[in-house]
Amino acid sequence: MRGQQERTGPLFSYISTEDRIPASHPLRQVRRLADQALDRLNPAFCKLYPEGGRPSIPPEQLLLALLLQAIYGIRSERMLIEQLDYNLLFRWFVGLNPDDPVWHPTTFTKNRDRLLNEELMAKFLELLLATPEVKPLLSSEHFSVDGTLLRAWASHSSLERIDGLDDDPPPSSGGKGFGGASGGKKRAKGDFRGLLLSNQTHRSTSDGEARLFKKAPGVGAFLSFMGHCVMENRNGLVVASEVTQASGTAERDSALRMA
Repeated sequence: MRGQQERTGPLFSYISTEDRIPASHPLRQVRRLADQALDRLNPAFCKLYPEGGRPSIPPEQLLLALLLQAIYGIRSERMLIEQLDYNLLFRWFVGLNPDDPVWHPTTFTKNRDRLLNEELMAKFLELLLATPEVKPLLSSEHFSVDGTLLRAWASHSSLERIDGLDDDPPPSSGGKGFGGASGGKKRAKGDFRGLLLSNQTHRSTSDGEARLFKKAPGVGAFLSFMGHCVMENRNGLVVASEVTQASGTAERDSALRMA
């Protein structure tokens, strides 16, 4: 007999996320190792949070959620929160019950910043890499070092001279441009016609640590940072990473520090 599709769902549902996750799922072993690392970080968590006040997102769940984001390559924290809302596997890994509400993305980001500032995320990953199950997978002989350019949250219009002086007046040709004055008068903000910008003469007022850097010859320079990572080649594990100021020697300097 043909079964009939039920259009109305049940009013109540009793499920255990533990029963829904296969015993052979690789995240089970990752969760076990992560729990061991989090137990060792418990004293640091106790020092980080005051006794009174509004309860925060549990730091253990924050770190587990960020670990999921890295494993599955989720592009943003907003998408991570969205998947935590409907993905039973993610809920089980983080420790959320099926009926538990997920956090607002802004709340998640603010709580995450606290762990970043205290470098607890880095300590968490270091403890994971140091576990007896993971350490044999790491090799000091077969690894690669790579870097990438990270655009800063600052634009060229935030650049000002380091010495506090005004830039030279713009050239008279080409009209007013950018709504600025004609040649011979004070240069309007954001008008860079005929002006040579460099890290030796200008600095961003929005992000003073960002530096002008270009990815290749013939490409425009942008305010940037550089991200670097060391990857173990045999098993494809990233074992170290850091972000530095952009410079011509940043990749080599970071490789020597992290290798």
